[in-house]
Amino acid sequence: MVINFELKKKDGPARTGCIHTTRGNVNTPAFIPIGTNATVKAMNQDELKELGSEIILSNTYHLYLRPGHEIIKKLGGLHKFMNWHGPILTDSGGFQVFSLSPLRKINGDGVTFKSHLDGSTHFITPETVMEIQGALGSDIAMVFDECTPYPASREYSLNSLELTTKWAKRCLQVKNHKQALFGIVQGSVYNDLRKQSAEQLIEMNFDGYALGGLSVGEPKELMYETVNYTTPLLPHEKPRYLMGIGDLLDVIEAVSVGIDMFDCVMPTRNARNGTLFTSKGRVSIKREEFKADSNPLDLDCDCYTCRNYSKAYLRHLFMNREILSMRLNTLHNLHFYLEFFKKMRNAINDGVFENFRKEQSVILQNNFH
Repeated sequence: MVINFELKKKDGPARTGCIHTTRGNVNTPAFIPIGTNATVKAMNQDELKELGSEIILSNTYHLYLRPGHEIIKKLGGLHKFMNWHGPILTDSGGFQVFSLSPLRKINGDGVTFKSHLDGSTHFITPETVMEIQGALGSDIAMVFDECTPYPASREYSLNSLELTTKWAKRCLQVKNHKQALFGIVQGSVYNDLRKQSAEQLIEMNFDGYALGGLSVGEPKELMYETVNYTTPLLPHEKPRYLMGIGDLLDVIEAVSVGIDMFDCVMPTRNARNGTLFTSKGRVSIKREEFKADSNPLDLDCDCYTCRNYSKAYLRHLFMNREILSMRLNTLHNLHFYLEFFKKMRNAINDGVFENFRKEQSVILQNNFH
């Protein structure tokens, strides 16, 4: 195996661990900042490292379209191209194809879609996706899957699941031996289909397992039920990844049943839009009350932004659409997320996760929603 997962401590189903890769270790539960186009928006790679980010995510679909995986390969691979020397996970593009549903057609062989950039037509297969990810040289690759929409009938979900399973097998057959490969469990909100998907993927012996097809419009109660049911079905000795989930209330629930990895645009996208996460809850920095506020954004935060700048200055930058606004806001939000995950790991290691979960759930429910 290209990666090795070390299970460190359990507190009920919640657990800490470490994903060992040739480019560094990832402590879990882990938050993966999104660097879709080989950049985490507004941040440079040294800043990410200083914040404590151990792994980032880039996207196969977007890098395939621009600048092209062959160019990145020619330039030495994604790590060298973007000057990030830690682990990189590449999403297969299944979700992006799903989000382009009016522009794509699926058959058993692959997907025909039109580029959102210039309208050009492309056909990609599981083999193509693995070739692209191999050229990028990521440490963890994802199988090509069909992200089932919500709502979806049981019949549609079953057909989608069967297609995803076939594609997963094809991805495995052409797997780059230098990359870890994760299978993606589908099945919409039907527990029996999730079980079927998990069992079929486990038979193929992937390096890790992800839950896909969630946070696509289903009620939170259904998402929680699906995660709670499916996670214990996955091998305890391998990483478990809940794709596209970043609401911290959702995160803490998922960690409580044994999920190890998360990714989401929430901290970075919200930062660019002026919504900041603090120990007291969400803050919209554009509010008039901050116009002459000399206090830092969060008195309990020791990030660069809070150590050096006032709410009045952050508001001024945002209202004037200054580039520095996006940088300082993003730095703060990523710091907040990475620190929250560190606190979760500490709570599990100290055997007090359930208390942490209850306390934080109340804070998150009251101040972040």
